[in-house]
Amino acid sequence: MTSEIAAALSAFRDTLRRRISGPVALVTLTGVLTAIGLALRPVSREIADGLWLAATALALLPAVLWVWHDLRKGRYGADLLALLALAGSAAVGEYFAGALIALMVATGRVLEAYAARRAGADLSELLRRAPAQVHRRTADGVETVRADAVAVGDTVVVLPGEVVPVDGMLATPGVFDESALTGESAPVVRRVGTPVRSGVVNAGAAVDIRATAVAEASTYAGITALARQAAAEVAPVARLADRVAVWFLPLALGVAGAAWAFSGSAVRAVAVIVTATPCPLLLAVPVAITAGMSRTARAGVVVKNGAALETLGRASTLVMDKTGTVTVGRPEVIDIRTAPGVSTEDVLRQAAAVEHLSPHVLAHAVTTAAALREIPIVVADNVSEIPGEGATGTVAGKRIRVGKRPADTPLAPWVEAAARQARLDLASIVWVCVDEIPVGALLVRDRLRNDAARTMRRLRAAGLRRLVLLTGDRVENAADAASALQLTEVIAEADPADKIAAIRAERQAAVTVMVGDGVNDAPALAAADVGIALGARGSTAAVQAADAVIVDDRIDRLADAVDIAQRSHRLAVQSAAAGMAMSLAAMIAAATGYLAPSVGALVQEAIDIAVILNALRALRTGAHGRATTAIDPLVARFEREHDRMHTARESVRQAADALADGPTSRAEDAVRRAATLLTEQVLPHEHAEEHELYPALSGYLRDPEALVTMSREHTEIERLIARLHRHLDSATSGLRADQIDDLRATLYGLDAILTLHFAQEDEALFTLAR
Repeated sequence: MTSEIAAALSAFRDTLRRRISGPVALVTLTGVLTAIGLALRPVSREIADGLWLAATALALLPAVLWVWHDLRKGRYGADLLALLALAGSAAVGEYFAGALIALMVATGRVLEAYAARRAGADLSELLRRAPAQVHRRTADGVETVRADAVAVGDTVVVLPGEVVPVDGMLATPGVFDESALTGESAPVVRRVGTPVRSGVVNAGAAVDIRATAVAEASTYAGITALARQAAAEVAPVARLADRVAVWFLPLALGVAGAAWAFSGSAVRAVAVIVTATPCPLLLAVPVAITAGMSRTARAGVVVKNGAALETLGRASTLVMDKTGTVTVGRPEVIDIRTAPGVSTEDVLRQAAAVEHLSPHVLAHAVTTAAALREIPIVVADNVSEIPGEGATGTVAGKRIRVGKRPADTPLAPWVEAAARQARLDLASIVWVCVDEIPVGALLVRDRLRNDAARTMRRLRAAGLRRLVLLTGDRVENAADAASALQLTEVIAEADPADKIAAIRAERQAAVTVMVGDGVNDAPALAAADVGIALGARGSTAAVQAADAVIVDDRIDRLADAVDIAQRSHRLAVQSAAAGMAMSLAAMIAAATGYLAPSVGALVQEAIDIAVILNALRALRTGAHGRATTAIDPLVARFEREHDRMHTARESVRQAADALADGPTSRAEDAVRRAATLLTEQVLPHEHAEEHELYPALSGYLRDPEALVTMSREHTEIERLIARLHRHLDSATSGLRADQIDDLRATLYGLDAILTLHFAQEDEALFTLAR
């Protein structure tokens, strides 16, 4: 199967080269012949006419093939009008007019060859990701064989980090990263006897799998087949030039026929056809689309063909994956709960020491959380890992376990509270135990991207009426993300076949764009009118199946691409309409005898230049493309400071929770610690934002009132911190019972405002920098 696909791809690349080289050769030859004819015209009219006729004939031959190709498919377009103009010019002896038309037709084909390349059908990486060789267990040990040599019932050994090659049943327990198929970012623990699908990655120790299907009949092969089938089913997008020519061609022929009938001169009819030649369509439309592709590339989105950009400009429905598309694609620590008397820093330090060298995705979340809080990490001794259970190691003489909570430990009140909070937050828990006793709970989940909400607002403002979340993740997680982003509809727990069905249903109602990044998204990307992949951390299969690729890890590039595509499409239509209107005026002049064919061709040249210059406006930067060079350093600085505020912000909630036990010394220590961190870290940060960042951003946003609400939040944060200090100043002999309610209200209020304020800045301000 792989060799057949490779041969097909090789043939496709050869075809692509021919599609580009042919028009380039045509425009070169017609241009040379036309120029030599002009140079020799004062010397010999016969030689010049011969050269111009040769140029006309060169364009006439491929034009016949283009028209025949269209007519066989039951359609006609701009090429038929160009063919009539070429043939008519040659028939009445207007060879110079024919040569000019030939040059314009050839130039239009060159532009289209570069603007309409098709790369979405190249699914080579989707196949390449499938293992070519596997490890098969035999009576004599383990042997390496071709993937297609595995039979049902064979035992396959999958090493850490390897892709599961065939569908099977687990002979040993394992941990798998199934995000490529399901979109679920958290690793999944599978017990002995449970099924595992091909295409997932072994995220734990080596496992044995008893094959229940051969490679060709397994899940991953099915995804590849779905993607190839979906790509083949997507009909080619009709050229804008052809859509306009559907009505312009009968009009031009009617005017030409009337001119011939009333004047009795075939030359007038040819003059009408020459002036009606759709050069504004053949040139201006590809120019606008190609210019738009250049703009999207500068904005961080590579569009593989002009048809995709044109279609994107007309889209009204957007379907998107969740994990890695609107979320960051990896679990992060969102909260830390600890046993009474245990600090969050100690819990995180112990967990990071054990997880420091682990490749597990949750281990990365733990070590990243420690790094953000600037907690020094030491490496634990005697580290071992049990798949599906967690890792253990020795830190400062204590046995630390990170992972699942031991089943036989009693449920302390704080443990039940942590589990309840995780359920409410739709988060997973990484338990930290010291000598088998839980001392901390790290709540982890895959959070929304900072720029996701702003991107959705921009897309709605751009006219996309339906924003649909299509994911393999659980219903609760999908609904939570869709609610936060105010999306139109949610389709959860969808496999690749479900995704294709959903895309097909959406395409029945409107032009549909699909955005994704995983292997399981590749078929849907190929099935959509336009598929857009995130290329920075997305799967190569998704990138190969897409029509456009976001090259960096920012979803707001999607809104940029839609803005540019709509502007390019608008300018293409505008250029075509203006060019056709001017051509219509020239047709009337030619029909009444005021324009000869050669003069009409020159007039058509002038029209071409005008509409091409208008189409080139697609290269200009729009409102969302204003340079952010002046504010980038400031934005980056304050964004880094946000990352360092985790400890201070967590201390506020922890102090409020500690007060639930009354005015204890532990509660007072927590409150005083929070007050110190707020004063030393948060207040200087807020003051610097108010006096440095906000003035710069107000100038960039061109609105001095744009940040008034966030400035008001600065004032409220400072007021509540001052209130907290007044409480502590009055507690010279310790906290009193009558202070508890107001202290908790103050601290919870601070926690809410800080959470909202930081989220607003992350979403609305820090996403401005390019």
